[in-house]
Amino acid sequence: MTSSRPTAQMAAILDRLAVEDAGLPDPTTLAADLGRAQAARGNMRWNRDLPAMAAAREVHVSGEEASVACRILVPKGSPIGTILFIHGGGWAFCDMNSHERAARLLAIEAQANVVMCDYRLSPENPFPAGLNDCVTVWRQLSAGEGVFAGLERPMAISGDSAGANLAMALMLTPGIVPPDFALLFYGVYDADFDTASYLEWSDGPGLTRGKMMRYWDWYAPQVQRTDPRVAPYHASDVALRALPPLYLNAAEIDPLRSDTERLYARLTGLGRADRFRLHGGVVHGFMQMSLELEEARSALADAGAVFKAFVQQPARSDEDREKAR
Repeated sequence: MTSSRPTAQMAAILDRLAVEDAGLPDPTTLAADLGRAQAARGNMRWNRDLPAMAAAREVHVSGEEASVACRILVPKGSPIGTILFIHGGGWAFCDMNSHERAARLLAIEAQANVVMCDYRLSPENPFPAGLNDCVTVWRQLSAGEGVFAGLERPMAISGDSAGANLAMALMLTPGIVPPDFALLFYGVYDADFDTASYLEWSDGPGLTRGKMMRYWDWYAPQVQRTDPRVAPYHASDVALRALPPLYLNAAEIDPLRSDTERLYARLTGLGRADRFRLHGGVVHGFMQMSLELEEARSALADAGAVFKAFVQQPARSDEDREKAR
């Protein structure tokens, strides 16, 4: 069951944040570098007491356009696969540090290596710069080349919010080797600001309709917003059918909730058997709040369990995989 109000834990966090952030401007109304710095300071509170890893290696991947900083998180024990995790932040804010606690917990729960990357951010680097960086990392990771040599398979892709958008866009990029699986958390899949959830939660709490509109203006002009690599909801049925198996989640109290619900409805209508979980009583970005929010820990545990179940299923032939898609 879901709730139309924040859970008790979520409400307590929102009340505390209102006090801690009192007087701060909306970061999307500032110059991008100033908004980015404010967001970074705010995210520090969610990235304390980092869970221990067997290793956390800083590496760089060279591409045609830029060198991309990456971090390889290796959980204790024997990894059973590898996940490329692409951070959110409206394509404009955040980095590997802002999402490290969530990424480390995902590594533990999935018993998988997690690769993070600092792709270029808008508005200084609008579409397709950040996506191109993610594609560069994925090409080398999926090939097991360079700094990624020896990382375990199968290989999945994951992301939250704008990171889920980039993960979907990557999978829709011609010529890439598709991942075996994808984990997509409260993603941005379209630029339709009149969906049910955008109207219901227009003023937040947390993410608002106005903030998302500014993020979109920074990332891609109107003329590009029907490109599936910008707004994946606009992908053709053929392209959606060809995606690997997906696990999607959404937060109930989130302007973006309908993005995931509408995408999942399309996927289901195409005969796919993807999985979807709606987390009731929590706001956008809740998976960052694992230090204090049980629903965040539950969401990461659920995603990890789904990944492990996928890895441990009986091996399928290429023909079976194509039928499943």
